[in-house]
Amino acid sequence: MAAWPKGVRLGLRLRLALACAFLSAAVSIIGLLISLIVVDNAILGALRFQEGSLISVTLPGQQPTQLEGWVVVDAIRSNANDTLLGRGLLIALFAGVLGGAAGYIIAARALGPIAEVTATARRISEGQMGERIDLGGAHDELRDLSDTFDAMLDRLDRSFAAQRRFVSNASHELRTPLAVIRTEVDVTLSDPDASREELREMGQVVLDATSRAGALVESLLALAKIDAQVENGLSQVDRFDLADAVPLAVMSVREEAAELGVSIHQEAEPAPVVGDVHLLEQLVANLLTNAVRHNVHGGEVWVRTSTTPGRCELVVSNSGQRLDQTTVEELFTPFKRAADRTTGKGTGLGLSIVRAIVLAHQGTVRLVAREGGGLEVRVSLPSSLSSEEAPSTKSGWTGQFRILRDRSS
Repeated sequence: MAAWPKGVRLGLRLRLALACAFLSAAVSIIGLLISLIVVDNAILGALRFQEGSLISVTLPGQQPTQLEGWVVVDAIRSNANDTLLGRGLLIALFAGVLGGAAGYIIAARALGPIAEVTATARRISEGQMGERIDLGGAHDELRDLSDTFDAMLDRLDRSFAAQRRFVSNASHELRTPLAVIRTEVDVTLSDPDASREELREMGQVVLDATSRAGALVESLLALAKIDAQVENGLSQVDRFDLADAVPLAVMSVREEAAELGVSIHQEAEPAPVVGDVHLLEQLVANLLTNAVRHNVHGGEVWVRTSTTPGRCELVVSNSGQRLDQTTVEELFTPFKRAADRTTGKGTGLGLSIVRAIVLAHQGTVRLVAREGGGLEVRVSLPSSLSSEEAPSTKSGWTGQFRILRDRSS
């Protein structure tokens, strides 16, 4: 197929109009050819003479003439074909022009919504993210295209808004320890008579602030790495039992739980899964850390692993303040903390990292507000066992890890 000369650009409307004109003319010419064949056969069928037959023919202004029958038939056929061909070509030309005009008008009406999509996309590219096509009319293909485009814009708008909130919250979280460090250093250096104890106190405050900033940066890097694995797949995959991560997680929160006098109850049954061992251990550790950290003095934490056909479950729940179920899901948002669960500790990314890890392992996670106060987190991951291999009776071990507050502190 020959290409258009370089620099020559035909719009879609014009191309559709030319296509309609070509089709109209082509159909007319095909009809003309069929008509020629039909008329010629009709003449031959209607005018049949015996061989040698003579026909008296009188031409205008002339005397009657005797002609053979086949001569008369050939003359009639030639005249009919010439007349039909000439007029048929004119009709084909008129049909092509009419078809092209009609095609251009129809294309203009049909492509109008596409022009609106283009104009909206151009405005959005200039930064007007609130623009929408909102095409009305019948539910046809163009309406479906418009609705799909609007839905995509809504998702992008929400994504960009979430990204802006994330950057703003991250900046705020990092600004706080930096402001503390700057204030402590400025106050201490402005006092020429600062004692050794004041300097040591300043150093401790700076150390705590840098530790908080470092923990935040590490959490942000971890979240970014896990999000990349959600998109591209896990880099390391091994068989792992979630029950093996429970004692390690309990040991990691022992000191913090001791300060609150929190009791940790364990019911760890075999829960074999396939995934990244380090991420799965971090999953259990983050949930236990949140359960202890966002608790009340003398509260309790329950952790349970179990296996159902095709799935493994990890359930971590804790006592605490009453939460509203309608706002519990918002705790997955980075830096989102429930007002009555805020203790001043942590980075606000624990549950965000948990959800990212679960998604990376093709699982689901659900937050449920407990009736007596506190939160329950239910994690479900694909099991590495088939339904025949899944245990039918309870096995493993159960226990209770009781940490009492250090009364000497």
